[in-house]
Amino acid sequence: MIASHFEFSGFVAGFWRMNAWNMNVQQRLTLIEQYLELDVTSMDHADIYGVYECESLFGEALAIAPHLRDKMQIISKCGIKPMFGGFDNRYVNHYDTSKQHIITSVERSLTSLNTDYLDALLIHRPDPLMQADEVAEAFLQLKNQGKVKHFGVSNFLPQQFNLLQSKLSFPLITNQVEVSVQCLTHIHDGVLDQCQQLGIRPMAWSCLGGGELFSAQTEQAVRLRNCLTLIAEQVGAKDISQVIYAWIKMLPSQPVPIIGSGNIERIRTAVASDNLTLDKQQWFSIWQASTGHSVP
Repeated sequence: MIASHFEFSGFVAGFWRMNAWNMNVQQRLTLIEQYLELDVTSMDHADIYGVYECESLFGEALAIAPHLRDKMQIISKCGIKPMFGGFDNRYVNHYDTSKQHIITSVERSLTSLNTDYLDALLIHRPDPLMQADEVAEAFLQLKNQGKVKHFGVSNFLPQQFNLLQSKLSFPLITNQVEVSVQCLTHIHDGVLDQCQQLGIRPMAWSCLGGGELFSAQTEQAVRLRNCLTLIAEQVGAKDISQVIYAWIKMLPSQPVPIIGSGNIERIRTAVASDNLTLDKQQWFSIWQASTGHSVP
């Protein structure tokens, strides 16, 4: 397998909520510049984010300062066709990983983002009707045209990843999956093991569980808050979110957490978690708080 030359920044900036941040174009540009100043250079998008609005909001800001394009890696995703977005012919949420849809989606993303190329394109969800040969044809055409430099997947299980990889002459660079102290699924189902085996870094979404951990009153949430608060005091963390990021980054596959915030102080807090170190007992204390039992 040919080695990939793609490198993520230590954290990834996620823009799926950008249309909810109520920022004008200058504020959006300032946020992008602040991310770059913190060495967060990988920018995560998807065609459908914000009812197909978020890529355009980002692109409008980038158009004001096009010199910033060379300082970042823009990642987008495609393959989901939701009912929203003004498409009268859609009556059910579904997937489309046909060659034509992939190419059409990329063309739209390039226009929306005000860029000539994507650094990476991911298939957003595993499609039970995916024709792997057809996806490979789309990837190769986009690569040869210089419109996409690298490719990956999102939410794929190992066998689904292997199927698509078997059709390609170049390596898939990542698998973007949910990883949090509340969701341990991919720690145990082989997804992160595969990433470690192949030497690719997974992207971790919903690291903070959508914020529910901070207020939910479920038994799991209460156990986790108590445990995380204690460890935050032990390691000198600013808040429990820093402990969560440090916990995720201890995984051997070296997940890259996606920060989905437009608040610069929260972003700085997340990035500063790189200065924290947990020991193994602290790590497993969090695992135990999440599962409700100790390891066997």
